[in-house]
Amino acid sequence: MEIKKAQFVMSNTDFTRCPKADRPEYAFIGRSNVGKSSLINMLSKQKGLAKTSSRPGKTQLINHFIMNEEWYLVDLPGYGYAKVSKQSKKQFQHIITSYLRNRKNLLCVCVLIDSRHEPQQIDIDFMYWLGENMLPFAMIFTKTDKLKPNALEENIALYKEKMLETWVELPPMFLTSAEKQEGRDELLAFISDTNKIYSR
Repeated sequence: MEIKKAQFVMSNTDFTRCPKADRPEYAFIGRSNVGKSSLINMLSKQKGLAKTSSRPGKTQLINHFIMNEEWYLVDLPGYGYAKVSKQSKKQFQHIITSYLRNRKNLLCVCVLIDSRHEPQQIDIDFMYWLGENMLPFAMIFTKTDKLKPNALEENIALYKEKMLETWVELPPMFLTSAEKQEGRDELLAFISDTNKIYSR
């Protein structure tokens, strides 16, 4: 798949106000500062499509983008160490969970994970929650260019080991680097193949 057209559609805090659920949708989410906006821009080949920031917790809304007029990419608020109040964190959690539980055309939750770190409990817990709610997900490792190959392989192996403590089988996994433009073709091919399920 090649992204020929990518456009911002709208932002919301309420899933009921999201665009009509009439085409496949993929939600991108991860801990604050995981490189979500950079990855979205890399996939679309548009540097300014998603707003990047060095300040964790910048994304605070459900942001819809339409790709090739065929499917939605959704940028969700991050979770983790964002420097916001407890009240704001509760509000973000409500925004995220209500959207994920109720969006009928959501085909996959793309969980972004910083490949520079060993398994983080907050990521493990979030994926477990997705499983409990029967929401399909894929693990998207970001910033792979920041590690030496051996260190990257070790961290990925640790994640696989940790996941298999709970899961019978592993979800799809992708290694990406926004800076090096790596993992783009593989992730877009996965989305293209998954879109076919929706059209059946």
